[in-house]
Amino acid sequence: MHLYRTHTCGALRAHDVGQTIRLSGWVHRKRDHGGVLFVDLRDHYGLTQIVADSDSPALAVLEGLRLESVVTIDGEVKARSESTVNPALPTGEIEVYARGATVLSRAEELPLPVAGEQEYPEEIRLRYRFLDLRRETLHANIVKRTQIISETRRRMEAAGFTEYSTPILTASSPEGARDFLVPSRIHAGKFFALPQAPQQYKQLLMVAGFDRYFQIAPCFRDEDPRADRLPGEFYQLDLEMSFVTQEEVWETMEPVMAGIFEQFAEGKAVTPAGQFPRIPYAQAMLDYGTDKPDLRNPLVIRDVTEEFKQSGFGLFEKIVGSGGVVRLIPAPATADKSRKFFDDMNEWARSEGHAGLGYVTRKGGVFGGPIAKNHGEDRMAALFDALGLGPDDGAFFAAGKEEQAAKLAGAARTRVGEQLGLIDQDAYRFCWIVDFPFYEWNEDEKKVDFAHNPFSMPQGGLEALNTQDPLTIKAFQYDMVCNGYELASGSIRNQHPDLMVKAFELTGLSQADVEERFGGMYRAFQYGAPPHGGMAAGVDRMVMLLCGAQNLREITLFPMNQRAEDLLMGAPSPAALKQLRELHIRVVEPPKS
Repeated sequence: MHLYRTHTCGALRAHDVGQTIRLSGWVHRKRDHGGVLFVDLRDHYGLTQIVADSDSPALAVLEGLRLESVVTIDGEVKARSESTVNPALPTGEIEVYARGATVLSRAEELPLPVAGEQEYPEEIRLRYRFLDLRRETLHANIVKRTQIISETRRRMEAAGFTEYSTPILTASSPEGARDFLVPSRIHAGKFFALPQAPQQYKQLLMVAGFDRYFQIAPCFRDEDPRADRLPGEFYQLDLEMSFVTQEEVWETMEPVMAGIFEQFAEGKAVTPAGQFPRIPYAQAMLDYGTDKPDLRNPLVIRDVTEEFKQSGFGLFEKIVGSGGVVRLIPAPATADKSRKFFDDMNEWARSEGHAGLGYVTRKGGVFGGPIAKNHGEDRMAALFDALGLGPDDGAFFAAGKEEQAAKLAGAARTRVGEQLGLIDQDAYRFCWIVDFPFYEWNEDEKKVDFAHNPFSMPQGGLEALNTQDPLTIKAFQYDMVCNGYELASGSIRNQHPDLMVKAFELTGLSQADVEERFGGMYRAFQYGAPPHGGMAAGVDRMVMLLCGAQNLREITLFPMNQRAEDLLMGAPSPAALKQLRELHIRVVEPPKS
């Protein structure tokens, strides 16, 4: 017999009754029924119920063990009585009568429980992550993550892509976040950077003639953590294609992404490949108040600025008169809602840092609230009719400068959808956001800056860069969005050296700057570069959505905390003086506040 096990703890079934077996695993739960001890034994594969009574020499051994101790059980598979069968457990028709137990490792008192799904402080969960990872949901999420990545690789290879690995130690790149710098011991005073993304390398692969590249790429950015991105590192499905238009990128990747989601959606509806809506950026900002719209929410924001140019409601008239806008967020079938529902929405808007959220109530065609009273019953009825709103529908209003109003309207659309139960929880709704602005105004530095990927192709090419107002130029850039998350971002690339220089010149960089910072790409484009494009999809976000998790820490093996610290390994930590000397570095302490 094998030293530790003949079966895993998830393998035994009714047809194994009568066999003599050996199992090894962790003591998950114990239930003492007065002379009969029931132990749930757990390993990576599942649970098996172990039974030890006063006739079994295993009883004394198991009674004295703490939960999470590791044991080997020798015993006989028996059928459970009909009344004790556990249909929720794959091994629920059997139990193992323990004839012997060997302790492999005793557990100390646990700092957090493994059995059950109790909420526990993040600091303890991360410090004892090896225990946290034993918990059922987190353990299952990590297994599902590996399955999703495996399926992603399979589908990418089936679509004609080949996986290539790009360097980890590289040069600094303008991806919009801080680099993690790595000091060079050999070249004093010089630094490598960990890649924010393999952007330049994958474009160079296209110039080198590899045609279709992909990689499950580690990316490193020294930025503050948030719920949909961990501090430090993350993984993306990185890909690039030669001789393609953006439409061909979309047509290639929709079946891959839809297929992955369909396989792991567990019955939820998925937008079919070939049917991802393509929404221009400007339209998305108008209709949804965000470039990451959640299409499970049926609400569409309406621009009603013209309606309030001349209005008895002086506040809106004043806002519109000074160049502001007014956006309406429908609140369907709210006639039965109390005034408190609307007032609470207004208070929520204020708590989010906005001036407030106006509203109009309507019940049986009768309007309520100061906006309707001052604007006029007839004019409000005409507006509701024009927008297709019914006699029992209410509405909220976001007013102010365009960017401000769009942000509030987008957040209010989401909150109204949640409060009214309008969001379809059993669906993954995809779309493409297209026609992004190529440039944006950098208010801090008072200059034009890239709005997205600086290596993208501007629509209109060199002529647009030479003749148009930079802030009116659109790019061949696109985002794939699912359920309110940016799942992927990509573009058709600029492969012309003169166009590349001109694009950077408009942001204040000279040709010499371009050659110094991006010399590899600049040289490559002078020796025959194919038209190419691609995208990068966030693996962590894909897994988070498919696991139904609310935070990336719930789908990541060893994440950092909100202060970008690895509590388990004690990183970051001070370097020894000898190490600093070898790297020619002196630590400068930050000024004391």
